[in-house]
Amino acid sequence: MEAKRNYEIGPDPQATVPTAPPERALRMYPGPRRNPGTILDMDLVRALRVNKSAVERRAATIPTRRTVKKEWQAAWLLRAITCLDLTTLQGDDTTTNVLRLCAKAKSPVRRDILDALGARELGIKVGAVCLYHAFVATAVQALQDSGIPVAAVSTGFPAGLSPLPQRIEEIKASVAAGASEIDVVITRAHALAGDWEALYDEVCAFREACGGTLMKVILGTGDLATLANVARASQVAMMAGADFVKTSTGKETVNATLPVGVVMTRQIRDYHERTGHAVGFKPAGGIRTAKQALEWLILMKEELGDRWLRSDLFRIGASSLLTDIERQLEHFVTGRYSAAHRQPMV
Repeated sequence: MEAKRNYEIGPDPQATVPTAPPERALRMYPGPRRNPGTILDMDLVRALRVNKSAVERRAATIPTRRTVKKEWQAAWLLRAITCLDLTTLQGDDTTTNVLRLCAKAKSPVRRDILDALGARELGIKVGAVCLYHAFVATAVQALQDSGIPVAAVSTGFPAGLSPLPQRIEEIKASVAAGASEIDVVITRAHALAGDWEALYDEVCAFREACGGTLMKVILGTGDLATLANVARASQVAMMAGADFVKTSTGKETVNATLPVGVVMTRQIRDYHERTGHAVGFKPAGGIRTAKQALEWLILMKEELGDRWLRSDLFRIGASSLLTDIERQLEHFVTGRYSAAHRQPMV
């Protein structure tokens, strides 16, 4: 049985983990070109098969075969923060709590913890703030000059069942309000019916409406019934020009799971090998603990490599995750776990 490997952070770009502090690493790795998409290759889509048992066995090794301990764990958790889409998608959202969320996005870790870690100068901040269209203008103003993008969920989120013209206008409205990223929802019925042409056309229409704004395509994997459907929907979305493929809205009964992550990252790898275009990945929904964040980082490293451990190609969509990461960082510094209210989100 293979011994657990402890991932370490060092100065060598070929080392086995993210090899530089997050901000310096982002300068070392320039952002990818937008994915222009390709023609719809139905032969490839129809030929896709997924061995569910093999995928589940692979996913089961991620939390058991690899470890990240001590200062390496602290470094990985700081990296996770830089890849976080800090999210609020509640019916009781208000301007006040959105402003407080934006403040947290700019300073996600208490200064005394950063000082103890020697990380104050790294400029740690989240990857984006994700919210409903109604709060885009508020967030854009609050995050001005911070370098933090505002991501708007769109296209009839979370069900994606409003009329197509209405969904397209929703995208355009969020772009006009200043959103830098749009998280669109597919019509899951297209995937369930195997109508891949309709799904391709829908995502192409979304991409056209986004213009130069980055587009993340939410597949709603918990609703897609089979891993084969997840694989096919991922490929079709990328062919249609998705810059990111995202697991879930966070509103499904089942959201981001590691087996789904294995399937989607392997489709990203295949697409990159065939086209040369790098597509990002965003698991979302149900990721609440630092341990889970580490598992997703390990998955990205092992399936796609270090290049996908930066915020331009990897995001974690979550709301409460940051609180647990901050608690783990404080434990590393002090040796004690603090109450959650010492790291308030809003």
